[in-house]
Amino acid sequence: MKDIAVVILNWNGKGLLEQFLPSVVEHSPEAAIYVADNASTDDSVSFVKTNYPEIKIIQNKGNFGYAKGYNEALAEVEEEIYALVNSDVEVTKHWLAPVLALFEEDSETGIIQPKILDYKNKTHFEYAGAAGGFIDKYGFPFCRGRIFDTIEEDIGQYDDNTQILWASGACFFIRKKVFRELRGFDPDFFAHQEEIDLCWRAFNKNYNARFCYQSVIYHVGGATLTTGSSKKTFLNFRNSLWMMTKNLPTAKLFPVLFIRLSQDGLAGIRFATKGQFGHLWAVLSSHFYFYLKIFHFLNKRESKQYTNYYKTNSIVHLYFVTKGKIFDKNFNNSL
Repeated sequence: MKDIAVVILNWNGKGLLEQFLPSVVEHSPEAAIYVADNASTDDSVSFVKTNYPEIKIIQNKGNFGYAKGYNEALAEVEEEIYALVNSDVEVTKHWLAPVLALFEEDSETGIIQPKILDYKNKTHFEYAGAAGGFIDKYGFPFCRGRIFDTIEEDIGQYDDNTQILWASGACFFIRKKVFRELRGFDPDFFAHQEEIDLCWRAFNKNYNARFCYQSVIYHVGGATLTTGSSKKTFLNFRNSLWMMTKNLPTAKLFPVLFIRLSQDGLAGIRFATKGQFGHLWAVLSSHFYFYLKIFHFLNKRESKQYTNYYKTNSIVHLYFVTKGKIFDKNFNNSL
């Protein structure tokens, strides 16, 4: 058995598999490769069977989304390291070796993210993960190399293997024992921010997440839900509130949630002034679902949460008021 499994979740993605599987097969000799299929109705499974008989196929019984889809599939994968890779990712030569070396040198590192660059603009970081993720005090995620819609050119400014809070689900490495100890992704999330929730839970159990700059991949992004999708807005706002309910330290839980809900209200007003009423409804709907299931998620809280989960007090204030458009190594809180 090999040490690492590359697991690609697929749903009706034959075109993406045709385009991106060749790079994964060519550049992953260290890995066993799996395609986990979420009950596709196209012929993507038959395409893989015909053209890549060496790839192992796991067929889920329904379209379970990212979270439950991976949970179901990874129950059948026994390699010690999981590499969860989106179907719209192009990998590069030797992308796995530095990740495996980083896991080997630090037993407390449970999660690793590679450098994620934009497939359509390969000199720049890609929105979903860039050079590793953090959150602010109120749960807003941001990355080194990408804050809100400002995306930096990669000129080596983040070439280190530093500790981060969260790794992008576009290309997400995790030890099998850590994934199973944490009981995988929260299936209630379906998609979006489930990887941040998982990383936050890992952080509260003293596992490190690290960035590995020597490993480089290119991500298309938006292949499932586009950036402008109101459904994506709904999932991001709802799941963020659920994630905070589960993981915030007890003393901060309700004060921080109150301020975050108020900030969401301002975001809704901003959508309305721009005529983006679908996004306004998405924010309102996300709050309805949050209140509907708040006790369910309070019951998911673990016994221990750390107070130093955030990198800065308010990324919203920094970005929109003080014009802090790029990541600042001198943010006031550090992990």
